[in-house]
Amino acid sequence: MQSILLKNVLPKIFADSIINSEIWKNETAFSKGNFYLLEADSGKGKSSLFSFIYGYRNDFLGEIMFDNQNISSINSKSWNSLRNNSLSLLFQDLRLFGEITALENILLKTRLTKHKTKNEILQMFDLLDIADKVNEKCGKLSFGQQQRVAIIRSLCQPFDFLLLDEPISHLDDTCALAAAKLITSNAQKTGAAVIVSSIGKRLQINFDKVWNL
Repeated sequence: MQSILLKNVLPKIFADSIINSEIWKNETAFSKGNFYLLEADSGKGKSSLFSFIYGYRNDFLGEIMFDNQNISSINSKSWNSLRNNSLSLLFQDLRLFGEITALENILLKTRLTKHKTKNEILQMFDLLDIADKVNEKCGKLSFGQQQRVAIIRSLCQPFDFLLLDEPISHLDDTCALAAAKLITSNAQKTGAAVIVSSIGKRLQINFDKVWNL
């Protein structure tokens, strides 16, 4: 997939609201190979936008196009393929399985995608300073540690667009910088795009475009 185009998109819940946004009710294009930041206050709909793009929700007005195809015409089988090969999403609430270990959470993904080896995964744990948490159950980890596990998981599949919803909200500056370097290097290997949302803490990436949601 090469492009995502938003055409007059607006969450239905905002339909009767006065909107001051560079994204909502505008035409916005995301192209493969570029890095984008969406800055927004809480409650402005950034998580909703990612869910719309990912096909988890359809309660919006307007159109979202993937390579000139309206996503309303995409069937379930095609969505599964897109989520396995073109779209990777780090949810704000992470959606890790707390009853299994950090590594097991990642291996669930890689068994499906075959995208990273176990050694590559362990290297990412080391880079993000959680090598000692590999065999800890995710439910026992701090939220910041869980964020780093979720970042690793998001990189363990092929993607043209990587969607990161507040990926470093609970990370200190050192860990956030390490995460930025890991995300950037993985995206650049395949020329993928990265779309990041933030309510204040900005991922240290050289963004091609910054929008206020």
